[in-house]
Amino acid sequence: MGQLRASFVATAFRTPPPALPVLEGDGPPLPSPHPVPPPALPPSVRDLLHLAARDDFDRTRATVARLGGCTRPIALTGHTTTVDVTTGEIVHAYASTEEPTGRLLLPCGNRRASRCPACSRIYAADTYHLFRAGLVGGKTVPDSVRAHPRVFATLTAPSFGPVHNRETSATGRALRCRCQTWHKAADPALGAPLDPAGYDYTGAVLFNAHAGQLWARFTTQLRRELAAHGDLPQRDLPGELRLSFAKAAEYQARGAVHFHAVIRLDGPEGPTTPPPPWASVATLTDAIRAAAARVALPADSTATGTLQLRFGAQTDVREITPDDGHHSDRAVAGYIAKYATKGAEGTGTLDHPLYCTACHGRGTHETPDGRLNDCRNCDGTGQAQPPASLPVRQHTRQLIRTCWDLAQIPEFAHLNLRRFAHTLGYRGHFATKSRRYSTTLTALRNDRRTWQTEQARIRVGRPAPDPVATETLASWRYDGTGYRPGEEPLAEAIRQERATALQLRHEAKKPARGTTACAW
Repeated sequence: MGQLRASFVATAFRTPPPALPVLEGDGPPLPSPHPVPPPALPPSVRDLLHLAARDDFDRTRATVARLGGCTRPIALTGHTTTVDVTTGEIVHAYASTEEPTGRLLLPCGNRRASRCPACSRIYAADTYHLFRAGLVGGKTVPDSVRAHPRVFATLTAPSFGPVHNRETSATGRALRCRCQTWHKAADPALGAPLDPAGYDYTGAVLFNAHAGQLWARFTTQLRRELAAHGDLPQRDLPGELRLSFAKAAEYQARGAVHFHAVIRLDGPEGPTTPPPPWASVATLTDAIRAAAARVALPADSTATGTLQLRFGAQTDVREITPDDGHHSDRAVAGYIAKYATKGAEGTGTLDHPLYCTACHGRGTHETPDGRLNDCRNCDGTGQAQPPASLPVRQHTRQLIRTCWDLAQIPEFAHLNLRRFAHTLGYRGHFATKSRRYSTTLTALRNDRRTWQTEQARIRVGRPAPDPVATETLASWRYDGTGYRPGEEPLAEAIRQERATALQLRHEAKKPARGTTACAW
């Protein structure tokens, strides 16, 4: 690394300037009376050269590499000290001043791939293990859950008007859109309404805003349907079986939210006990279809009237199989993990809030004497950027406008639609689960943190501390987000290295042409 640094610095500072061309017959060029100064280096290059000239440049690069290519790390300043409570001896001490840049960098942990691809891959891996543990066991879940009734259910939004799509026949043959066009997979027209004037934008936004409540009502109705199938009063159902589930939200191209859920039936004590014999996959499938068809949520206002919000008629329920098929436990967990890192930006919208942060989208500031003055940052609109200037397609822009218009209706003020206009009204979490389905994301992160701490202790040869005899005192404060200019090129190089390694790994898993992949 030292040779690389020296070579880099020498190249940057010692490369001679290019010689001026000599025209035939003119002789050597005359020196200019006004020498042209060399072009100024970008701030990132200047800062990188400054870091490369330091003796601790290797540690700077190692610090950036430890973040794994995180896009916007969290910077902290402070210190931590571990003390033996018996003797008062300092077992270990660390301060951010020991770092080359005087601050400690931590990964941002953002789940969205559009914000941080590196951290989103970790989130996707955690989501995969969380969902799969509830299907095959592990992570405090017994292996016996493999024999429990398990299905993969998809609950969609209703129709708000015909849209451009790429439908296929039962045999997989592509069909024409209603507009008589063969749309390509990346066609921006997909999901846009055929008749924008007749599309129910109000219903689409209100469905997204109430989708989380609809799911809660669905799970309640599903328990009622299961009790009816078992000829049991609803209050006696917990003594016979328990409903366990994990679901993830996904946006369709039209901007409507739909849910993918793994639903499992357990005994009265949870995954450690089997469900009663009458609780089969067929019983669970019928109960899911009935509950999805019956659940409804009214949305009332004087401006829109009464709307009955329901799930769509296309409820799909498939049994999860233990083999390597399309609906195996591995395939289902991988499918959900794939979409756990995506948000509404996949439909063409933006991945950041659109309201003015200075006034929190209200458009006004309250003075000490109780008067309301227009916000100077947004000129009283409450918008960080006018919808007309957003770099989105017209269908998405109209959904954002509808969020803003509905937020002004008093009956819908509690929905806080201005804050969630960038998610097209959806206000819920993108992945949730019932308490006894499997482990939690927090537990997975704690396990990883414990393992990393133990590996670091082993590398430096420090003995394991006694948690009873030691006490840790720490003081940390937030010091900003992101890299300093010279660290960003290092992080980008690490991202490229990891992307190349990931691509090579995927290519290595693909079978060669003319061969078949091994079953193991």
